[in-house]
Amino acid sequence: MWFDGGNYPQRQSSNKLKILDIDKDNIYLWKMDAPTHLRSLQALELALRAGSLKGAAEILAITPAAVGQRVKALEDYLGIALLVRGRSGLQPTPELAVALPQLQSAFRDLATATELLDLQRGQDLHIAATPDFADLWLLPRLPEFARAHPNLRINVNGEGTAPTRIGRIDCEITFGPSTAARRDARAADVLFRDFVLPISSPEIDARVASRPEHERLEGYPLFHVDFYKDDPQVPKWPQWVVDAGHARTAPGRGIRYTRIAPALEIVADGAGFALCGIALMRERLERGEISLPFPLATGRWSSHAFVAQFRNDALLRPQIRRFRQWLLDEAKQTGQWLVETVGDSGTPARKSR
Repeated sequence: MWFDGGNYPQRQSSNKLKILDIDKDNIYLWKMDAPTHLRSLQALELALRAGSLKGAAEILAITPAAVGQRVKALEDYLGIALLVRGRSGLQPTPELAVALPQLQSAFRDLATATELLDLQRGQDLHIAATPDFADLWLLPRLPEFARAHPNLRINVNGEGTAPTRIGRIDCEITFGPSTAARRDARAADVLFRDFVLPISSPEIDARVASRPEHERLEGYPLFHVDFYKDDPQVPKWPQWVVDAGHARTAPGRGIRYTRIAPALEIVADGAGFALCGIALMRERLERGEISLPFPLATGRWSSHAFVAQFRNDALLRPQIRRFRQWLLDEAKQTGQWLVETVGDSGTPARKSR
């Protein structure tokens, strides 16, 4: 609240300031600053587009209560109600309906301007990837791509030559159902699936080589990798032990890892066995740091896959298209290596779309 004009004496009162105590001719409307005004209008437009405060909150990455507060601030400023709840979600009041076409058109224009400016942000590539995919697969290969494109600045998970930016990323790489619904307008590429089976170290392989195969797990720690826990096709240790006909006391016990990388490290040190995918560990297998102690037939193809999603507007930039093609070429090599290594072993892989 602000006032224009002369100086007004402070009133000694235990009550809150009463505006009517001041000459009404000197009262001016409260003015929302531009950023607050824009945030409130944005929340209002998104709430109508999504049909709910919750839908707008998901887009803005804030709470529904915060969206409601922004809309309420605008209603208080204007002195009118703007939203009503209908059967199909939030609807504009008659007062808002008059201005709604202009509001929607303005935000479409802002979105277009943002996309055009985004095209001008130079040779920057921003990637968000599952940490295991980034550390074990992408980052070891990326220098080759960077050498071929020396003017391109790259940022992966907040680190790299390109400065970290707040906002939309160019490419997101996840591990999950390849048929999952996509957020926003994004092009999705299935890179490759994984093949999961027990892994160990050459040292352990040598120790248990003289044992009957079905007794080789006994006496060694079992490590559980929760990276695959949501994939219905990938077995847990207790199921794998039963399916493979092995003997093992308390197969459900052992240390759990949410990521693949730390499990690989402890297995490579000769500490025990892990039930893990091999798609990200080609180099370690070829260097002899990791071994496969049991027949490939005991493995299982994952139903989930590593999937890359690109914003359609990001693909308007030639450097993003070049990265996408390089990523697909590298992924194809990994997929071919997996097929050549595994052959017809395990449960069949579902075809990528």
